[in-house]
Amino acid sequence: AMNRVQLLGRVGQDPIMRQVEGRNPVTIFSLATNEMWRTGDSEVGQGGGDISQKTTWHRISVFRPGLRDVTYQYVKKGSRIFVEGKIDYGEYTDKNNVRRQATTIIA
Repeated sequence: AMNRVQLLGRVGQDPIMRQVEGRNPVTIFSLATNEMWRTGDSEVGQGGGDISQKTTWHRISVFRPGLRDVTYQYVKKGSRIFVEGKIDYGEYTDKNNVRRQATTIIA
């Protein structure tokens, strides 16, 4: 079995460090990746068609103590970084007591 994710993108906002009761702190930030592709029926070499772009936002969580602190200290909004980790499909209960999915990359 393998659960491995590699992302290269830009940081959406300065990381925050969250202290969860009874657990070690976690550093959290969002990362944007862009996909680009050509649309239309352009022949190869003609350069026709439009270029479309899609931005995907990922939630990154850093639990490992050394990495967590370095991330919080040095990663800033707009930084271009490479993240490697595993994908985690968690659940949480929001303030209205509704169960929600929370997909995060454990870096």
